Amino acid sequence: MGAHRRPRQRPLGGGTVRTALTVALAGAAGATGLSGTGVAAPELTPAQVKAKVDKLYREAEVATEKYNGAKEESTKAAGRLGTLQDEAARRTDRLTSERDALGSLATAQYRSGGMDPSLGLMLSSDPDQYLDGAAFAERAGSRQASAVSRVRAQLGEIERLRGAARVELTSLTARQADLERHRKTVTGKLAEARRLLARLSDEDRTRIGADAPDTARASRSGPAPRALGAGPAATVPDSRAAAAVSYAYGKIGSPYVWGATGPDAFDCSGLTQAAYRAAGITLPRTTYAQIAAGRRVARSELRPGDLVFFYSGISHVGLYVGNGQMVHAPNPSAPVRVAPLDEMPFAGATRVA
Repeated sequence: MGAHRRPRQRPLGGGTVRTALTVALAGAAGATGLSGTGVAAPELTPAQVKAKVDKLYREAEVATEKYNGAKEESTKAAGRLGTLQDEAARRTDRLTSERDALGSLATAQYRSGGMDPSLGLMLSSDPDQYLDGAAFAERAGSRQASAVSRVRAQLGEIERLRGAARVELTSLTARQADLERHRKTVTGKLAEARRLLARLSDEDRTRIGADAPDTARASRSGPAPRALGAGPAATVPDSRAAAAVSYAYGKIGSPYVWGATGPDAFDCSGLTQAAYRAAGITLPRTTYAQIAAGRRVARSELRPGDLVFFYSGISHVGLYVGNGQMVHAPNPSAPVRVAPLDEMPFAGATRVA
């Protein structure tokens, strides 16, 4: 049989190489255009920017409430850790005193030689005095045993405190990691929202309600606190609710700053917490804790001073002021203001006063 021979491949000529290179470059250019790096992305309309920014603000607010919760837990863990460390230090000082006392007893016993009681009685020139001394020695031995017992108890308690402190330190470290994670989420969402808004003209930003000054001035023209309860279904709040509503009205125009609780800037739950703090009522820090802080009420039963919550995740809260209105801290593009409840999807309400 003849040997199989592979057909010889003809080398590419200069023209063929140029043709192949031209085709390859054309394909690469086409691919670049399709990938979007060679063609500018279509400009978003102001309405599309508003929709994206609103979504980013909602996501940032969810992360803000998680940040607030982690910060609250971190503060509590730090407090518990400090208390445990202080108690462990006090116990250590007490242990040092007990050890010193025990050492003194041991030294005295060593110096006395620990003579056998019966032999001591036989050699004593004054048996009555010896018997009195023996009773004292017995009492001293009891005190020594008691001191040993106290030292052991102190050692055990110190070890328990140190173990609890280690647990709290682990909890604190975890909460601080949560804080940093949520902080990055919030700042990332807000930075993206700012980039989107920066693409719009001042006129477009004003038109979609992203300019704070005009909104603040408009909000200040809302109903005065003394007019609360004028609506047909409204009920005049008690003095604490009135104080909270008055505080909220006094903060209209204050900027929204995530994580802030006043007195000059607020996030949504920071405003409601500060308002009721001014009224002498302590509220939890977060929206999802505040909704559980009082008695739930139906929307049809709302009265001024009630806390009103929005979105399925309970990520936003305002203070109801009557006539279907609330005072709330909306987002970084708008200050504290009066707004209708229908501005956002209603999720529930709580009465705390």
